[in-house]
Amino acid sequence: MMKKKIMSASKASLVLLLCQMVSALDVPLDLSQPPTITQQSPKDYIVDPRENIVIQCEAKGKPPPSFSWTRNGTHFDIDKDAQVTMKPNSGTLVINIMNGGKAEAYEGVYQCTARNERGAAISNNIVIRPSRSPLWTKEKLEPNQVREGDSLVLHCRPPVGLPPPIIFWMDNAFQRLPQSERVSQGLNGDLYFSNVQPEDTREDYICYARFNHTQTIQQKQPISVKVFSMDSLNDTIAANLSDTDIYGAKPVTERQPVLLTPTGSTSTKVELRGNVLLLECIAAGLPTPVIRWIKEGGELPANRTFFENFKKTLKIVDVSEADSGNYKCIARNTLGSAHHVISVTVKAAPYWITAPRNLVLSPGEDGTLICRANGNPKPDISWLANGVPIAIAPEDPSRKVDGDTIIFSQVQERSSAVYQCNASNEYGYLLANAFVNVLAEPPRILTAANKLYQVIADSPALLDCAYFGSPKPEIEWFKGVKGSILRGNEYVFHDNGTLEIPVAQKDSSGTYTCVARNELGKIQNEVQLEVKDPTMIIKQPEYKVIQRYGQVSFECIIKHDSTLLPTVIWLKDNGELPGDERFLVGKDNLTIMNVTDKDDGTYTCIVNTTLDSVSASAVLTVVARPNPPFDLELTGQLERSVELSWVPGDENNSPITNFVIEYEDGLHEPGVWHHQTEVPGTQTTVQLKLSPYVNYSFRVIAVNEIGRSQPSEPSEQYLTKSANPDENPSNVQGIGSEPDNLVITWESLTGFQSNGPGLQYKVSWRQKDVDDEWTSVIVANVSKYIVSGTPTFVPYEIKVQALNDLGYAPEPSEVIGHSGEDLPMVAPGNVQVHVINSTLAKVHWDTVPLKTVRGHLQGYKVYYWKVQSLSRRSKRHVEKKILTFRGNKTFGMLPGLEPYSSYKLNVRVVNGKGEGPASPDKVFKTPEGVPSSPSFLKITNPTLDSLTLEWGSPTHPNGVLTSYILKFQPINNTHELGPLVEIRIPANESSLILKNLNYSTRYKFYFNAQTSVGSGSQITEEAVTIMDEAMASRQVDIATQGWFIGLMCAVALLILILLIVCFIRRNKGGKYPVKEKEDAHADPEIQPMKEDDGTFGEYRLFSFVSSAPF
Repeated sequence: MMKKKIMSASKASLVLLLCQMVSALDVPLDLSQPPTITQQSPKDYIVDPRENIVIQCEAKGKPPPSFSWTRNGTHFDIDKDAQVTMKPNSGTLVINIMNGGKAEAYEGVYQCTARNERGAAISNNIVIRPSRSPLWTKEKLEPNQVREGDSLVLHCRPPVGLPPPIIFWMDNAFQRLPQSERVSQGLNGDLYFSNVQPEDTREDYICYARFNHTQTIQQKQPISVKVFSMDSLNDTIAANLSDTDIYGAKPVTERQPVLLTPTGSTSTKVELRGNVLLLECIAAGLPTPVIRWIKEGGELPANRTFFENFKKTLKIVDVSEADSGNYKCIARNTLGSAHHVISVTVKAAPYWITAPRNLVLSPGEDGTLICRANGNPKPDISWLANGVPIAIAPEDPSRKVDGDTIIFSQVQERSSAVYQCNASNEYGYLLANAFVNVLAEPPRILTAANKLYQVIADSPALLDCAYFGSPKPEIEWFKGVKGSILRGNEYVFHDNGTLEIPVAQKDSSGTYTCVARNELGKIQNEVQLEVKDPTMIIKQPEYKVIQRYGQVSFECIIKHDSTLLPTVIWLKDNGELPGDERFLVGKDNLTIMNVTDKDDGTYTCIVNTTLDSVSASAVLTVVARPNPPFDLELTGQLERSVELSWVPGDENNSPITNFVIEYEDGLHEPGVWHHQTEVPGTQTTVQLKLSPYVNYSFRVIAVNEIGRSQPSEPSEQYLTKSANPDENPSNVQGIGSEPDNLVITWESLTGFQSNGPGLQYKVSWRQKDVDDEWTSVIVANVSKYIVSGTPTFVPYEIKVQALNDLGYAPEPSEVIGHSGEDLPMVAPGNVQVHVINSTLAKVHWDTVPLKTVRGHLQGYKVYYWKVQSLSRRSKRHVEKKILTFRGNKTFGMLPGLEPYSSYKLNVRVVNGKGEGPASPDKVFKTPEGVPSSPSFLKITNPTLDSLTLEWGSPTHPNGVLTSYILKFQPINNTHELGPLVEIRIPANESSLILKNLNYSTRYKFYFNAQTSVGSGSQITEEAVTIMDEAMASRQVDIATQGWFIGLMCAVALLILILLIVCFIRRNKGGKYPVKEKEDAHADPEIQPMKEDDGTFGEYRLFSFVSSAPF
């Protein structure tokens, strides 16, 4: 939010205007005028008796006035008192006290008179009193012996001083005594105890009186207070008390409130208008009463009401007659209440409604002096002329007194005088001087010529034309040298001559002429007005949230009039920036480095010029992880629950979202903290479920958006009682490791789950579907038990139950396990093979009886291997392959077979122990397939019209080869392919000579083998027939021709010259474009890869792959 202040407008203009309107009545000092009092001492003047007394009285007039004084109503002849002097050209008195004089001798009421030939002005009655700070009278103070719970008042009774002293209570160590709702100081300085407590016992209650005027402090003798607790009253104390004191002594009892001050049910209070009203109520009682204030029949005045001294004092500032009424204080505690009504009457010393003002008239003019004042009671108005009551003053036919007004008609120069108006009632008086000065003067303009005014656009402009003349001149304003008179609503013409332009615009700039005229003459003056563009903040600082130790910047970009010089100031919380090098003030910004919590606050950018000021503020919120919670407390401890409460730490400007509660088991896992639960960030208590036989400690972690706090300090420990286990082991299994055993395993309970000492397990088992009894055994805290002598692979019902020294856990659930497995007994039967194609076959078999599996059926395995290739009739090393088919399947697919080969296979059943016997081997054959590509193709012996081709047979013929297929076609210089020629070659051939080819021609060859199934993949090669000798000789002739050699030399020379020129140009620094320079030095790692540069792409890829970790 931006705030804008125009310094030349509004408030500043109003103050200037008021000052000018007053000064318009001032008579220039070079003209005759009666005296005017300009400075005087206050009416009630308390002086320091150790210093000289200075009673001020300054006045102006033409001719300069002379001064005289009265003291206590009679003439004070200062020439007769060597201690009194009057300052030169002044009426100020200096009474020399420091050289032997006594201030008390000069107490009294003083009044100053300033007089010249045109009249006399008088000062207020100045009452001179020296300040006094008398000592405390000696008195014997008895010790105060009080029962606990009773009320007590320690009286101060300070000496009467002038002015009254400030009272406070301290101890012997000069430490202020602590005050509270129970113990407080009253307005009269006494110390009130609503009820005393044993800690109030002390011997150094000391009342101090500070006399500010003389800078002295007086102290009362220490007061001793002894508080007796009736429960601990012993015989020694009783011996010091009278029988009456002891009689009726009871333990401390609660009492309803009783007012200690003021006494009674009602009282009255008179206060003067404009003063501060202080009302007080202090009550005794146990528990300590609380005070409340109300105004009967009305409301306490808003914005002027304050409560002090723990609400025992009601303070209303700047009281007026409307504040009169009944004010009730109510003291209340749990046993009842007491109240007191204070009837307040607001009186008023006289105050001005219209004070008389100086009157300047020309001969023959009329005028009035008005003196109106109010007060309660209403003040009396009386007039004086030149310090003398007007009733006995010299007659003046031009004046007439009409109550609070003096009317002047057809005045003459002899009518000049100073008139005093006195308004008084029982609470004070007002005295004002106002002169009547009769002059005949042509106009004069007091404002300097060609004065320059500068204002901001859209703000008021006030152009001065301070003037004087008698009769009062008329004022007119013009714009420009030959402009017309200014009129209309866009201008305001003030009585003091000021021209106001309420909303000045840029076109308001220029020269303005003020003309003053009366019947004695005319005068004019020119002033200049410049209207400036306002200063604006076009980029304001914005609200920022920053984590602790981060960096933050606030922007403040401004626009201003080019003729004004702005200054930018940054404030933090309306004060100066910390003197810290972390704060960096730039031209348009403020940067804070390494932000801390103390940097949190409001930052304001203030831009000042000589004419205006603008500001903009933004808030910086520093966030961080929350501080850890503290004051952990355990309450409501039960066997299985406890309530945990805590106090959150500082959230560091980021709201706490949740609390994490962790626990430590000091009995079983000391030092290891486990997650217990989480609660919302608004919650500070939680009911926790507990387990038996655990020594708990808890800690709390606060979480906000920034992160987790440090853990709190651990809570106190809480050991829960032992109990039966609540749960049994988990993951119970029964799996035999041998054909004749059953291994029972489980996951043991933790110490936390044990619920007590002596943790053991009851292991039970019986064969399923057999009417057997449970067999049980109790084992120590282990996790396995082996049952021996069991039948092979039979199901068992198993259960494991936890127990400790206090008893058993609940009945466990049963699980099914099996004793140990043995190898399957029989092989699958009826194995059949169906060949689908040359590389795929499907095998079928019958399942074996489950009883013969003797374990968990896991599936079947098919073993198969190639015996030989039917095309080569040669055996090789046998490599068996295995395919596993999970579950109770009866078929499977055999992929990846080689064509035209003989295979064998068998099938075996598989359980958890292993494989059963193999089925008898089954033989099957795969049909022919297409061959692989020939092993090689070589082209040799090129001639003008022939090429020789040699090849090798396919590595995998996959059948009986029937032939080879050769296809070829020529390729011209533009890589276009010619007609394709196909040749079939017998399978027993391994070479071929191609004839009748074109000389010097490239050919592309495609070569593959065939079986009865089809053609295999092909191999390709390219070759070129040799060139004709005649053409070759012609080419040699051209290359050796002189003209050709000369042409090539010229081209080479031209290229060399171009290279030299480029080199010279590129070595002239700064003579080539920046872009070219950047291209010349570009990072090769970021150059684009050419799409057709396959080698480079493979190299990059290879490089990348090779650098990867293995």
